[in-house]
Amino acid sequence: MDCKRALEENQGDIDKALETLRKKGLAGAANRAGRTTQEGTVCSYVHHGGKVGVLVEVNCETDFVARTPEFQNLAKEVALQIAAAAPTWVRIEDVPAATLAKEKEIYVQQAAQSGKPAAALPKIVEGKLTKFYNDFCLLEQAHIRDTSGKTKVKDVIALAIADMKENITIRRFVRFQVGEDI
Repeated sequence: MDCKRALEENQGDIDKALETLRKKGLAGAANRAGRTTQEGTVCSYVHHGGKVGVLVEVNCETDFVARTPEFQNLAKEVALQIAAAAPTWVRIEDVPAATLAKEKEIYVQQAAQSGKPAAALPKIVEGKLTKFYNDFCLLEQAHIRDTSGKTKVKDVIALAIADMKENITIRRFVRFQVGEDI
C-alpha cells in the first residue's frame, strides 16, 4: 500500500516514488532513535591470516530481529568496517574531552601558522575536527563498500533501521591487531 500511495503522490513517476519511500523510511528511523535496544548480537571477525580480529556488540529492540539474516549481515558488515578502518570510538560523543581539547589546540596552532586570514581560522579548525571525527569515530567513517566515500556508517545503520523497523545501535567494539598495544 505504501508503494501504491507513493506512486499516486508522484503521478506514476517510479524514481520519485522510490525517493519518497526512502525518505519515509529514514524519517521512521529517526522516530525510532529513542527506543531501548536490549537485544542483539556479538559478532566476531578475524581477517585472513589472523593478524586482525574484531568483536562488536550490535543491539536492537527484539530478539526476533536479532536472529534475522539481515541483522546478522549488518553486524558482520560493521565488524568488517572496524577491521578495515580501525576506528577508536563508536560515536562523536564517545571522544574523551581531554583528547578533543588537545586536538583542538593542535588545530588552532596549525591554523594560526597557516597564514590564512583570522576570520577563516575557526572554519579551518572545524574542518580539521570533522576530518578527525571521520577518521576515528565509527559512525562518522565512510562505509568501506561505498567507493565514492559519500555513505557513512551511520547512514548504513539508518537504512537498516528503516528496513527492519527497529532501532539499532552499536554499543561497543574491540579491535585486536597482532603486535599492537590496546
